[in-house]
Amino acid sequence: MNKFVSALAFSVAAAAIAGPALAAVFVVGSSSARICYEAAESGVVTNQAAVFCDKALTEDVLSPRDIVATHVNRGIVRFHKGQYDAAIRDFDVAIARDGNQAEAYLNKGVVMLRKPGGVGEAVPLFTTAIEMRTKKPALAYLGRGMAYELSGNVNAAYADYKQANLLAPKWKAPAAELGRFQVVQN
Repeated sequence: MNKFVSALAFSVAAAAIAGPALAAVFVVGSSSARICYEAAESGVVTNQAAVFCDKALTEDVLSPRDIVATHVNRGIVRFHKGQYDAAIRDFDVAIARDGNQAEAYLNKGVVMLRKPGGVGEAVPLFTTAIEMRTKKPALAYLGRGMAYELSGNVNAAYADYKQANLLAPKWKAPAAELGRFQVVQN
């Protein structure tokens, strides 16, 4: 039987998924909601981006879908600003309005990896995002792998890192995580 053993101590690879890799939700038009989306998608977050997100939700006339999308996107902006609790609130609003919004689950999982004590909540969030066919499945597998590893489930972590690497072979983060493992015969 093979056992997967981490070759090195767990590197805080959550930083690898904190950049523009988060999953923004597209908004059509040239409204404040669109500017909020563009900031979330680029990962380049300024105070002005946060203002546009707030303005979109308070002043723009948005469809129900765009309201959900803007909550996801504002959550990403808040995440990049280190406002984890506020980001989680936005993702929760998006989920409450549309329980099928895979990107809200995915992004909330990323935030939970960063919050002290949040790792246990991250696994089911990433799993839900995967099951709902997130547009960034490699990110979901990488995040879930990190959560598994932090929880002590090294075998599941290895399997998820491997899946992330298969889905996005040019992305360096999954390969780096896999590089820390070695297969050991029992």
